[in-house]
Amino acid sequence: MVSPGANGRLTPEDVRAAGPLFRASRVVSTQLEIPLESVVEVVRQLPSGTRFVLNPSPPQALPAEVLAACDPLIVNEHEARVILGGEAVDDSRPAGDSRAADDPAAWVRELLASGPRSVVVTLGSEGALVASAGEEVVRVASVKVDAVDTTGAGDSFTAALAWKLGAGASLAEAAGYAARVGAVAVTRRGAQESFPTDEEVESL
Repeated sequence: MVSPGANGRLTPEDVRAAGPLFRASRVVSTQLEIPLESVVEVVRQLPSGTRFVLNPSPPQALPAEVLAACDPLIVNEHEARVILGGEAVDDSRPAGDSRAADDPAAWVRELLASGPRSVVVTLGSEGALVASAGEEVVRVASVKVDAVDTTGAGDSFTAALAWKLGAGASLAEAAGYAARVGAVAVTRRGAQESFPTDEEVESL
C-alpha cells in the first residue's frame, strides 16, 4: 500500500506554476506517487530539448501522451507487467515465443513498441537492460554485494540515472552508474540515508 501524503495533493496547477524550473532543467524525473493528471501536465510543460524520465511507481496504465515523452521509461518486472497489461509475464505463451515471460529483453521491445523513446528494465542483482527506439537491447551489469536492505534501491537507481543523463552521459553509461548506486544503497539500512556519494560510487 502506498500513502502518497503531500505527493497526492500536487495538482496540474502546481505543475504549471513550476514552469521556470522546467525551463531551467535538462532532465525532469517523476513517478506516479503524484496524480497521473499532474504527470500529464509535466509532460505538457516540458520545453523542447528537456529529457523526461519516468518510473511508473506505483504502476498503472499510462496514456499515450506520457509514454511518448518517456526517455527513458524505467520499470522493474512488476511495473513492466502492469504497463504491458500482464502480457510480459503471460506463461500461457508457447515456448520460443519472443514475448515469453522469462525473456526480459522481450519486455524492453514490447515497451518500446508502446511508445517510449527509450526503456530501462531493472533486474535487481542482475543489473538492467536498456534500449532506445530502433537500437539493440544492451545489458548493463550490476556489482555483486551483500544486500541488507533494498528499501529505496529503485529510487536511488532512477535518481542516479537522471543525474547522469543531465550531465551528458549516454543511456547505457547512465544506467551502469545507476546500477552501482543501487548496489551501494542496498548494503545500508534506510532509504535516502543509504544513497552513496559520487566518490563512493566511483570507488567501486
